[in-house]
Order: sequence, then C-alpha cells, then structure tokens
Amino acid sequence: MKKFAMAATGGILAGAVVTTQIAGPLIAQEAERNSTVYEQLDLFGDIFERIRAGYVEDVDEKELIEAAINGMLTSLDPHSSYLSADDADDMRVQTRGEFGGLGIEVTQEEGFVKVVSPMDGTPAYEAGVEAGDFITHVDGESVLGLTLDEAVDMMRGPVGSEIVVTLVREGVDEPFDVTIIRDTIKLTAVRTRTEGETVVLRVTTFNDQTYPNLEEGLSEAVEEAGGIDNVNGFVLDLRNNPGGLLTQAIKVSDAFLEAGEIVSTRGRSAEDGERFNATDGDLADGKPMVVLINGGSASASEIVAGALQDHRRAIVIGTKSFGKGSVQTVMPLRQNGAMRLTTARYYTPSGRSIQALGVSPDIVVEQPPVVPEEELAEDETPSIARRSRSESSLRGALDNDSLTEDEREQIIKEQEAAEEAAKLRVDDYQLAYAIDILKGLNALGPKPASDTQ
Repeated sequence: MKKFAMAATGGILAGAVVTTQIAGPLIAQEAERNSTVYEQLDLFGDIFERIRAGYVEDVDEKELIEAAINGMLTSLDPHSSYLSADDADDMRVQTRGEFGGLGIEVTQEEGFVKVVSPMDGTPAYEAGVEAGDFITHVDGESVLGLTLDEAVDMMRGPVGSEIVVTLVREGVDEPFDVTIIRDTIKLTAVRTRTEGETVVLRVTTFNDQTYPNLEEGLSEAVEEAGGIDNVNGFVLDLRNNPGGLLTQAIKVSDAFLEAGEIVSTRGRSAEDGERFNATDGDLADGKPMVVLINGGSASASEIVAGALQDHRRAIVIGTKSFGKGSVQTVMPLRQNGAMRLTTARYYTPSGRSIQALGVSPDIVVEQPPVVPEEELAEDETPSIARRSRSESSLRGALDNDSLTEDEREQIIKEQEAAEEAAKLRVDDYQLAYAIDILKGLNALGPKPASDTQ
C-alpha cells in the first residue's frame, strides 16, 4: 500500500512539474506579445503627437485618426474599411435603393480602381463603362496610391455635374476618357419582361427591395402570360450585378428551391459559422431555369448562382463570375461611424468557396462585341436573321395544298416568332442563347417514367 501511495504521489508531483514546464513558456510568450502590442501603441501615440507638433501645416486631428483607422482596415483586404458618419449614412441609403453618383460598383486591384460592374440605366452604364475596366484618372488626377474610399470620394459630386474618368480596357491599346454626368441613382432591383413564352427576371442589385420586386414581377408576368402553363421557363439574369445584402441573396435563392442548403458562412472560429437552408415553395413552380452570369456578377449574385447550380435547379450560362466569396459585417461605432470588416467566407451547398475563383458556368457563352452599324460592310446588315432564298421564292413553285388555311396561318406565326427571337441575338446574344436552351428543354418534353419491377 505504501508503495502504491508513493507511486501516486510521485505521479502527481511529476504531473505538476510537467505542467509548470509547459505553462511557463506559454505565459511568458503571452506576456511578451502583450508587451509588444503596448509598445506598438506607444509608437502610434508618439508618431501622432509628432505629426501634430511638427507637420508643415495644421492637421485635423479627427481626420488624422480616421485615416489611421482606415489604413489599418484596408491593409487587411480590399473590402474592409472605416466608414465616417457621412459614409455610413450613404451606405444605409444605398441599401434602400436610391443614392447620388455615377452608378458603378468598384473594387481595388494593384493600386487601381477596377469596375466590378456598371448598374443598369445609370449614368456610367449609359456612358459605356464596362465591367473589368480600370479607372486610372478622375478629372485628370491619378488615383494610383489612393485608398478605395479616397478614389470614390473623388468621383462623388453634385447631381448634374460633369466628371471625366480615364479608363484602361482589355483589348483597347490606349487609355481613353469617358465623360459622365452625375445623377441620382434610383435602382429598380428587379425588372421583369416576357420574351415569347419565357419570363426574364433581370436582377440588378440585392437591396431591401430585391425579393419583394422579384415576387411581384414574377407573379405579374405569369398572370399576363395566362398562367404558369403558358410559360416555358425563367431566365434569372444576374449579369453585372455587384451583389449587396446576404439576406436578400438567401431569399432569392429560396424562391426557387424547395429544400436543402443555400449557403454557409465560416469565420475564424468554428462557432462563428452559419448555415442557411431553403424552405418549402418554388415561385417558378418547377419550370426550367437558366441563370445568366458574367465577370460583373459578384458576391450575392454568386451565392444565388452557386446555390441554384449545385442543386441542379438551373443551368448557369455566360462567363466566369467575379469571385468575391467573403462576407462583410458592418459594425456601428461611436460618433455615428461604422466599420466594415470581413468576418467570414461563404460556401455554396457543395462546399465550394468562390473566393478568387468565381462561379464557372455550365455552358460558357461569350457576349460578342457590339459592332456599330456604320462600321458594317456595305453588304452586311445589322441583323443575323437575314432572309435567304427558299423554294417558295422560286418562280412557278408548287403550292402546299396539304394544309388548311388555319394550319398555314399557324406555321407563318411560328416562323415570324422564330425570326423575332433571332433578332434578339443581335442585341443580347447571351440572353437569346438562354431562351433557346429553355425552348430546347421544353421541346424534349418531360422524361418518361421509368418502369419499376
């Protein structure tokens, strides 16, 4: 018994020694790290005081501190930043869908301002700014070396005022200037129209109005078509949609999914992760869907495209999306400012991270460059649906007497509808391709039920 007791005691002592040996260095490392942090904060305070006392001009202390905070945040990634009280208010206004400016979503790449996408119907869109353009100068002043917020401030101004931005575009040899008139940007989150038997849902942004607009527009389009049975499918057009609210992306995805995961977010700690699932109900009633994306489709757009693609609910067509797979949380600060901080990455239902990779379409379809009508050759016409010679155009051709007059009129109507659809390929080849896919799916009809033994 004595031997056992001694062994037990020895074990306890040994354990105590080992614990001390492990904990000692850890405590020392933590103390050293804290000491280093305090030294760095002292250094910051020292530099701040020297700037106040010795800079060549008087400085605004508040602006100096805000610049230091913003520099700390922007050093993390292109999407983290400090928002002054005015900037925070502007952001809240934008999410409601109306604000003043040019109408472009921008990011920063290698020191230059890069256009993620121009917003439909805005001054920048009308002036010909394209996704992927680099803005190098604003009114002749270089933006190289500025933070993104500083560059954006240069582009702000009174409604009705003129701004000249210098753009660098892939495939264009020289930089060129574009003149834009600032205007109040009123974003219609969703525009709905019908092309033949296809309902096209053009989603331009994800703000507070997106899902309500989508639900209302889809319902009206189906009603105008005479019911869901007269609709052959839906095109969800997310091209040049720079994203927006995560909550709205989840609602739009849920609108077309009956069940399953929509998106998950994962932060630095496992407990920070969230998973969002679809609820019962499909606004499209199971009809075939095509999602259109391009290099200007970012963030919330990629969540929707990725979710519908992973669940095989839609065919994704177009070109690779932008690749912004991170989540920013806006945290209110004192004095009405805010901090936009990247807090998580998001993942599609299959576990894909889109960050820097984007969503790859199921079918890659490039949008052909628009050739101005005056540049066409003399023997060319703007339409690709050119009339060609046929049997009926030959002199003395036999009539088709096997058809009734009603059957003949029906065939002529179908031919006219096909020619009208072909004209769309000139204006928007990607959309025309999407509509053709839906026609093809409907032409095949439902899959026959398999025999069970």
